[in-house]
Amino acid sequence: MPFSKNGRRDSLVDDRRVSGPRWFRFRHMSSHDDLRDIRITDVHMHVQPWLGLRKDVSAVMRNAQDDFDRILAMMYDPSLLLAFLDEQGVDRVGMVSYPAPDTMGVGMETNDHTLRYAEANPRRLLPYGGVNARFTTNATRDVEALAERGIRMLKIHPPHQLYAANAYTQGLSALGEIYAACERLGIPVLIHTGTSIFPGARNKYGNPLELDDIALDFPDLQIVMGHGGRPFYMGEAFFVLRRHKNVWLDMSGIPPKSLLDYFPKLHELEDKLLWGTDWPSPGVKTMRKNIDQFLALPVSSTLKRKALETNSLRLLPDRTR
Repeated sequence: MPFSKNGRRDSLVDDRRVSGPRWFRFRHMSSHDDLRDIRITDVHMHVQPWLGLRKDVSAVMRNAQDDFDRILAMMYDPSLLLAFLDEQGVDRVGMVSYPAPDTMGVGMETNDHTLRYAEANPRRLLPYGGVNARFTTNATRDVEALAERGIRMLKIHPPHQLYAANAYTQGLSALGEIYAACERLGIPVLIHTGTSIFPGARNKYGNPLELDDIALDFPDLQIVMGHGGRPFYMGEAFFVLRRHKNVWLDMSGIPPKSLLDYFPKLHELEDKLLWGTDWPSPGVKTMRKNIDQFLALPVSSTLKRKALETNSLRLLPDRTR
């Protein structure tokens, strides 16, 4: 890239400008010398074609972020995002994107945007995408097409896509076909749980207990539970996470300083923890602030390294090093 605002690629970014630093240092490292060499992956941040968002959705973002115009520019120029990641001390990011035309304003074109964007640096920029079970005419083929183009994870957002995560048990067969295709192709599925403040979101679809069905019916599917059911469903989330070996916890969207209030037995999940911030969603000003707060928590260095680095490398290994 970068892209022009109509989504076309204007020029390639010089690889020397986007390679990024290998190691990162943080303010709290004095008490964690064994974490000085850490390579942080943020498995949950958003890259979407913001100019296509509904006006009321865009207004929420504009009101929530003081540097909205800078972030808007990042959505179309990966060199700007990569420079920001270097500034924040983040090595890799999972770029969340999904089609929700009636609530968010963007459809399947969001997949094209994210996949093109990731070409700037495939090791550091991991493209996610989605298929909307309410609109697809061939769910299996849609997933296969994304896999062929290099998607690393598929996102399901029940409150924005307006169906329960287990709606295939109630007749939405396309959703079951999506899960089955991802299971067969080895593509993890990230499922939003908990609430959303965006206009049109239906928060009745945010209960993580519905992932219990999916984990049972698709036992080889790697399921990433987004946000741990915050702020209402942490008990249900913890139950599902402990019950199923194929369910991971994406900690994004949970204020790090409140993480142990939400999950007091977080240490029991250390092999399932995936670090994420949900940046630039409302309430998340910078990645670095969240990282520093997490590093300050009274948990072991082993848990911190697993969450920030090694667990994500197990689930989403580097492809080009």
